[in-house]
Amino acid sequence: MKISTLLSVGSLLSGAYSWNLFDNVQKHLGFESLVGGAKLHQELRLAWEAIGENYSEEELKRVFERFEEGSSPAMQFPSNAATAMEAGKEALKGWQHITNPTFEGYQLRMQKSGPEALGIDTVAQWAGYLDVEAEDKHFFSWFFESRNDPANDPVILWLNGGPGCSSMTGLFFELGPSSIGPDLKPVFNPYAWNSNASVIFLEQPVGVGYSYSSKTVSSTAAAAKDVYVFLELFFQKFPHLTKLPFHIAGESYGGHYVPKFASEIINQASRSFELTSIMVGNGITNALIQNNYYRPMACGEGGYPQVITDAECDEMDEVAARCQVLSEACDEFESRITCVPAGLYCNKLMEPYAKTGLNVYDIRKKCGDNDLCYDELSYIESYLNEPAVMETLGVQVDKFVSCNDDVGLRFAFTGDLNKPHEQYVAELLEKGYPVLLYAGDKDFICNWLGNFAWSAALEWSGKDEFASAPLTPWYTLDSLNYAGDVKNYQNFTFARVFDAGHMVPYDQPENSLDLINRWISGDLALGTK
Repeated sequence: MKISTLLSVGSLLSGAYSWNLFDNVQKHLGFESLVGGAKLHQELRLAWEAIGENYSEEELKRVFERFEEGSSPAMQFPSNAATAMEAGKEALKGWQHITNPTFEGYQLRMQKSGPEALGIDTVAQWAGYLDVEAEDKHFFSWFFESRNDPANDPVILWLNGGPGCSSMTGLFFELGPSSIGPDLKPVFNPYAWNSNASVIFLEQPVGVGYSYSSKTVSSTAAAAKDVYVFLELFFQKFPHLTKLPFHIAGESYGGHYVPKFASEIINQASRSFELTSIMVGNGITNALIQNNYYRPMACGEGGYPQVITDAECDEMDEVAARCQVLSEACDEFESRITCVPAGLYCNKLMEPYAKTGLNVYDIRKKCGDNDLCYDELSYIESYLNEPAVMETLGVQVDKFVSCNDDVGLRFAFTGDLNKPHEQYVAELLEKGYPVLLYAGDKDFICNWLGNFAWSAALEWSGKDEFASAPLTPWYTLDSLNYAGDVKNYQNFTFARVFDAGHMVPYDQPENSLDLINRWISGDLALGTK
């Protein structure tokens, strides 16, 4: 999850916005008619007073106006898009177009890049767009075949989170074939996940990375259909891959995306491909539980020393309790009147940690000059904005940005962040699909304590057995490193990855590859049984 989606709310805002607005709207929503409704009304009032300590009435008004129903924040939309879309189909050599009458209005256009084109890897690669013409949405993807045996190795779809952050981060910063050095040249990654699998990197929702649109998407559910159709057309383009195991993996807000997208797939009776499993790294899946674990992580209960004061730890307990009430209200009464206060108030959970200057993605480190705390992300952004790179990939945006805060803020203020998504995990488990949750234990923003807690609380038929399963040491196959601890029951696995932050493949490349290779080979206990 991108911390600036939460903290940059302050860049939109700079007294309190009229409480009369809330007084009137709560009557329309009917809080006071409910059991406990008067208490909820009071919690909203107190939250709004706390928010008013930081933000002026005028700036708060701007937030409401910005996220009015039907409004459109700034999205990726190239100045030359119309020309490129009309001329590109004929003028750009090597494009292939895939359509299906079942999915009217959708088109997948891809072009093959030779291994020498950008020097990212020696394997076959395809890049292109899923076009949804009627809705003016265009999703970028980049596909790398396996380095090992592409005819028989599994296929993985990778999704970064945010919401609003590019999957090119996963490609070049974490698990892809190459990283990008300070000289903006590719640096070979021997621990890439395409060592034993073919990997698709998809930019979604629209407005993220090289994807573009004049429209907006503000919820995980709205994005699910587009991803499903992308996969249908992708497997139509590569029919030989449909017989291979197919996994969906993601990180951070991928804790929302991956379970929901998987549910969308398995509920399509006429699907042409099968899902094998899902994998989520340091995800945000059940915010109502996970919000309660920022204080323990910051206050020395997550395996790392306390980093804020005792007084701040006590204050975080109070904030977490009110955040819980507001988040539940946003989920039950979805509107800007409930979800904006929840988003703004729950942001206070981040404030004590943010004041330390520590990296929210790695509690051991200070945050660098880059907005996302890592210099490497600046190299990646510069590289992906090079004209030669953009031309080679056939991208149709004027500028690549690692994370689009407008997308993130729209998701936050429509309440998507606090919407429960663990029910999709339970659905998958009950239907026999394997689920892997892994978490680097030095992450703060989507920390392992919160992930461990919600996985243990998940309601499914194996809940009690999973809860009683021991944490067992996980040793890597080749080097026998003690890489973490694993809890497993049947098709549900949780892995705590030692000495890794939010981006596990970045901090522990060898160990993360061991974890993924074991999982996709069918070892659901990761060698612990």
